Amino acid sequence: MKIQIVGLHAPHAPRLRKLLGEGYEVEALDAFPAEGAIEADAVIANAITAEQAARLRCRLVQVPGAGCEQVAMQALPAGTTVCNVHGHEVPIAEFTLHAILEHWLQPWLYPARLDAPAWAESYAKRPQHDEACGKTLAIVGFGHIGQEIARRARAFGMHVIAVTRSGKPAAAELVHETVPVSALHDVLPRAHSLVLCCPLDDSTRGLIGAAELRLLPPGALLVNVARAEVVDEEALYLALKEHRLGRAALDVWYRYPKKGQPPVDPSRFPLHELPNVRATPHISAITPALLERRYSFMAANIARLHNGQALQNLVHRAA
Repeated sequence: MKIQIVGLHAPHAPRLRKLLGEGYEVEALDAFPAEGAIEADAVIANAITAEQAARLRCRLVQVPGAGCEQVAMQALPAGTTVCNVHGHEVPIAEFTLHAILEHWLQPWLYPARLDAPAWAESYAKRPQHDEACGKTLAIVGFGHIGQEIARRARAFGMHVIAVTRSGKPAAAELVHETVPVSALHDVLPRAHSLVLCCPLDDSTRGLIGAAELRLLPPGALLVNVARAEVVDEEALYLALKEHRLGRAALDVWYRYPKKGQPPVDPSRFPLHELPNVRATPHISAITPALLERRYSFMAANIARLHNGQALQNLVHRAA
């Protein structure tokens, strides 16, 4: 059985070979071939263009993450199945809670070094920090990630509101309120922290724009661990620059470096230069434990394909 692992995940081919064992050929590719059929039983890739999809001759496209927006589903040949994988919710939830606690505890107000010369003055002028307890947290998107964030936020005594497509009530032990995304404008004025962890599609692209950012209370925090494009790029920059938005923790970006192309800034606007932005390079999910979980799942799914069993985490099947 032939498996191709393409792009950013190609260096993990040895891990996959070890998990699959004998009977599986795992080929690591920096990129898809420029022309001709792409033939394999399974392909592991984050991004597949329409042109590449049309050349695929495989049974399974296994996306090595949750987001599938970079796979041209409609161009896939009939019979091709697309699956994704989770397992990232725990580190992302921890990253998010860290961002929330950092926002309210404000460690940047403390002296960089507490030595004898600084001690007397810093002790006499100790700044007050705030508390996360009692603050309202709105979570847009309530899948695996949103639920793990809510679970931790409840432990810190926060009032949690889940914002979902349907507004169908979520588990009472996780949230205090569930509202549909159509009621987002009613929620934002109460949200001391707004966390975005929804998929990117036509309904969520630009969901948070200038009007939505204006509705947030003074000093509010925005955490984006979804996709950058859920937030209007220019509106976000202006709201932060003008301090209408208190702070943002951004782990997802509008532009990414591409191999063989000149370096780019992560945004058209210098978001990363603003003092009220916590800029991280898309690392919220990346832990050794995540890789173990994801590759164990993908190896098991490939084995299911080999054995003719039902695949897990089915996202799309081309007709």
